[in-house]
Amino acid sequence: MITVAFFDTKSYDRQSFGQAAGADGIDWRFHEFRIEPSTLAGAEGARSVCVFVNDNLDRACLVSLAAAGVKHVALRSAGFNNVDLAAARELGLVVTRVPAYSPHAVAEHTVALLQTLNRKIHRAYARVREQNFSLKGLVGFDLCGKTVGVAGTGKVGRIVAKIFLGYGCKVVAHDPYPDAAWAAANEIEYVPFDALLERSDIVTLHLPLTPETHHLLNTGTIARMKPGAYVVNTSRGKLIDSTALIQHLKTGHLGGVALDVYEEEEGLFFEDHSGEILQDDELNLLLSFANVLITSHQAFLTHEALREIARVTVDNIGLLARGEAPLAGTAL
Repeated sequence: MITVAFFDTKSYDRQSFGQAAGADGIDWRFHEFRIEPSTLAGAEGARSVCVFVNDNLDRACLVSLAAAGVKHVALRSAGFNNVDLAAARELGLVVTRVPAYSPHAVAEHTVALLQTLNRKIHRAYARVREQNFSLKGLVGFDLCGKTVGVAGTGKVGRIVAKIFLGYGCKVVAHDPYPDAAWAAANEIEYVPFDALLERSDIVTLHLPLTPETHHLLNTGTIARMKPGAYVVNTSRGKLIDSTALIQHLKTGHLGGVALDVYEEEEGLFFEDHSGEILQDDELNLLLSFANVLITSHQAFLTHEALREIARVTVDNIGLLARGEAPLAGTAL
């Protein structure tokens, strides 16, 4: 029996991981709290720890895990900017992730967010529930004919581009590693990032968080965008400087912003704070804008994605416990 300390557990985690093939050979220790200095005792006796995107695995945390006998850190996410990989290697900890659980889930949520904001569906729903059938203030725009800038053409970005092409949009793209053959086959043009900002009616972000992409959208770059342009981010919160975003919303330069991630979401997203006073002033401001729509990092949340996250994670736990290599493409 393999012991796994499972942090930041939600009800859907228990269900999907409990049903995964091979899970019956695992002693799951489900913890609802996130991993942090005060909760590290939850990893005692575990061979693997399973963590999520907002768990902070810095050097100090990893040292404590290694000292407790942990051999494997299993990220049930694609992103890994929350892990000190250099420290993990020094300590002999194997770190795995789930690189492509369901790009369709994230891509479809991206377009759903944009269309909800654009066509004011969330506002219309609230009105009709109160028997208010007025159409005042609900005017949107056709996507057909608009230019969409897709920043990042990995698995998610390519699906997003394909969906927007289906709407009749013109798609321009930017990526540090452009795929000319894919672009040509889909009549998509790769352009420098500044050109993407200047030409796009909608900019959607699908890049990992790196030192180069941190605050990719900032005061200067947002100013280069077309007046009235929309921003969508379902990737990483820190791709956008929230202070700059608010500044350009206040001036009316941006037409709308749809976010599934936020740069200071740790400790806020995935939890119920409805009975509290929100202490994050910038998030409070963003929530006050009628042309801002925020969801709490739920783009991944489909049955298909949860099943794949569980499958890959459970497979890696079993492989590593038997002294075998993890699944291809999952080790960091």
